[in-house]
This record gives sequence, C-alpha cells and structure tokens, in this order.
Amino acid sequence: MAEVPVLPRRRRLGGADDGFAVLETVIVTPILILVLLVAVAAGRLESARLDVDTAAGAAARAASLARSPAAAAAAAGAEAARSLSAAGVSCPHPRVGVDTSAFRPGGVVRVTVTCRAELGDLVGMGFLPLDTGITKSSASPIDRYRQAAAGGSR
Repeated sequence: MAEVPVLPRRRRLGGADDGFAVLETVIVTPILILVLLVAVAAGRLESARLDVDTAAGAAARAASLARSPAAAAAAAGAEAARSLSAAGVSCPHPRVGVDTSAFRPGGVVRVTVTCRAELGDLVGMGFLPLDTGITKSSASPIDRYRQAAAGGSR
C-alpha cells in the first residue's frame, strides 16, 4: 500500500485576533440601538412641539373670531383640544390660557397652550424624560371692522 503524505497544518489567517469581530459586534450593536432610540425620541419630541405650536395658532384664530371674551376662551380651549387630538399628540389635559385684555375691534387675542406630551411608548428609554412640558403661544388680531360686519354688536 502506498503511504499517504501528511500535509502540514495551515494556520488560520485570523491568528490571535480570532473572536474579536464577534466581541466588537456585541459591544457596538447596543450602542447603535441606543443612538437610534434617542434619535427617534428627539424626533417625536420635536414633532409634539410643532403640533402644540399649531394648536396654539388655531386656538388664537378661533378666539379672535368669538364675539365676547368668555366665548373666546371657550373657543380657544375647544380648538386647542381638537387640534391636538387630530394631530395625534398624547396630551390628556392641555392647559389653554387666553389673554383677552385687548379684546376689541383692532385688538389682539393671545393664547398659550401648555401640554405634557407623553412619549412613554418608547421602550427602554427610562433615562430620558418620557413626558415633558411643552408651552407655545400665539396671537391673532381681531377684525378691525367687526362691529360694522356684525351689525354693531360684539
């Protein structure tokens, strides 16, 4: 019988670095996931801020169309709640402040909307503030010719 030649064993190319790719992946992957979650949280927070700003503008416009300061406050509150709800902002109890000190034809109505936006549905973000207060203000002019258009009454 012919003898089979024994070939020398080859060393792997990795040598002493074997396993470091797995170790790097194990270390880097959670960090990348964390960065992604923080970016999502920041985007959601900025979106909520824009939605509250839009709600403040809509509430100020609704208040400027009212005929009395009391009706302006009621209209602003209803419009802010409707706008936040339509935008999908999780804000269970928005606070709406209406400044009607200049409520007259040619005057201005100022509305401030404060909302505690809840971002608690982002899993694993215990170190970030999951509900944060957002306050935005807006002003809307009252029609200068309101009395003439309304037949002389407010």
